[in-house]
Amino acid sequence: HSVSRTSPNLAFVPACLPPDPVEVEELQRFISNSKRLFVMTGAGISTESGIPDYRSEGVGLYARTDRRPIQHAEFVRSASARQRYWARNFVGWPQFSSHQPNTAHLVLRDWEKLGKLHWLVTQNVDALHTKAGSQRMTELHGCTHRVFCLACGDQILRSELQEHFEALNPTWKAEAFGVAPDGDVFLTDEQVRNFQVPACRKCGGILKPDVTFFGDTVSQEKVRFVHQRLAESDSMLVAGSSMQVYSGYRFALAAREKQLPIAILNIGPTRLDHFASLKLTSRCGELLPLIV
Repeated sequence: HSVSRTSPNLAFVPACLPPDPVEVEELQRFISNSKRLFVMTGAGISTESGIPDYRSEGVGLYARTDRRPIQHAEFVRSASARQRYWARNFVGWPQFSSHQPNTAHLVLRDWEKLGKLHWLVTQNVDALHTKAGSQRMTELHGCTHRVFCLACGDQILRSELQEHFEALNPTWKAEAFGVAPDGDVFLTDEQVRNFQVPACRKCGGILKPDVTFFGDTVSQEKVRFVHQRLAESDSMLVAGSSMQVYSGYRFALAAREKQLPIAILNIGPTRLDHFASLKLTSRCGELLPLIV
């Protein structure tokens, strides 16, 4: 492996035991038997890069706070909701965008290079698989590093939008209170009140991150594409996801229908535990590098 060792950030990783040698052997056998592996990753693969998730026991956002992510309908309907979202996102962006892939991301990239990994689907919007160099990949829920106009569809980079924010809000300052999983931070209504949000430069429309917010759906075209990649695969590995969200879970159901062997690597229970061939509860960044 050409995996560079980086020290994991375990602040948002639930406590778990080190990998059991028997489990390592079982996963090794599973991967060795796979010729065209379909991998689905979730927030649990990025927690070791210092990005919190929503659902982890004790350390996830839902366990630590009463905050909930923005809903799609609220963002589209309410200018004040967009102002609040973008103000929080503006403050959180420099830190969120600086997160780097961890060992688990790099291992999956290496499996792709070796021809072992047929396709990777991530439910994450943090671009860490892209930063790691993965190419045979679908970002199921989009990516926070891109922004598009709801009216004309024009796309810009999120880093470019940061410059527009800075130009519009030269004297606006706010201190962040904790980072959320999707890169925003917690601000008070008072802090948000005077924050200016730019419109689309081409048509004056509403700018939105290129991500599927809660309450929105993944495009049928993308779903079809992922089903095609799954149909070409001979096994499925779920890494770092409880699979509570249906948009990802549907592919596990499809894999079960095709009678593909399914392995799960996740700390804590998942929605697939009762029909998986193999369930492992180690950290992704600790167990995956042990597989040859």
